[in-house]
Amino acid sequence: MKISTFGRHCREGLKNLTRNAWMTFASLSAVTVTLLLLGVFLLLAYNVQQFSYQLENQVEMSVSVVENTDRAQVVELERQLKNLPGVASIKFVPKEEGLASLKNKLADNGQLLDGLEQDNPLPDVFWVKASDPQQTASLATKVRTLNHVEKVDYGNETVDQLFNVTELVRNAGAVFVIGLCFTALFLINNTIKVTIFARRKEIEIMKLCGATNWFIRWPFLIEGLLIGVFGSILPILALGIGYDYLTKSVPGIMLFRFADFDPLMFTVAGILLAIGALIGMIGSVMSISRFLRI
Repeated sequence: MKISTFGRHCREGLKNLTRNAWMTFASLSAVTVTLLLLGVFLLLAYNVQQFSYQLENQVEMSVSVVENTDRAQVVELERQLKNLPGVASIKFVPKEEGLASLKNKLADNGQLLDGLEQDNPLPDVFWVKASDPQQTASLATKVRTLNHVEKVDYGNETVDQLFNVTELVRNAGAVFVIGLCFTALFLINNTIKVTIFARRKEIEIMKLCGATNWFIRWPFLIEGLLIGVFGSILPILALGIGYDYLTKSVPGIMLFRFADFDPLMFTVAGILLAIGALIGMIGSVMSISRFLRI
């Protein structure tokens, strides 16, 4: 395509926006509302997912060492743990350190443990984290088979429930985002279809004059692209201002912390801009196709 021809298509696409002002306004409104809903959900889904990852990354198992295990056997057990596939980190806590830590946690009641230093009932413990928190259960099964391991604990039922909930949230979020994208495509497609239907005579005349399908299609394609891009600007600005205010006024609620404005908001802005442009073009192509079959 010649540059002059492409320039002509761009000018026609821009003219179409002002030539059919009310239809353009309707299309822009549909794009704006849909992308605003999609953007709100993207921000919500990302924060929920980040929170679920934070919870999962806190999952670790305690590996209690059999009492009276000598230092060389503890070192060998540590080596075996490090060599297990899927182990991200290991921290050894001798029973003396474990007792001191327990006293600190009990604060004023820690004095109740005075005198246990000579007959410390706590075991030596390895704290083990899995590379993939979802694989904690299978890793615990392997750890139990090692020599000098008395007990492995990672809060089985609680952790399993946590993983089930986080998996459900991720799957539900993915389905909802896909559903919103299709809803946006449907709304924009119908709105642009109405716009093009009002100009069907114009298209028929161009066809009768010998214009090719792509010569007719390009201005509508650019018009759809511009509607998508312009329609995404307002949601991006509204979401940016709103999320900035939210993260500054309410940094978090209990354990939950909002994701940083940068890069999350810039990523969401790029996604909304790309989806708006893509859906605008797809909607135009789908809508105009039926009018080109003359």
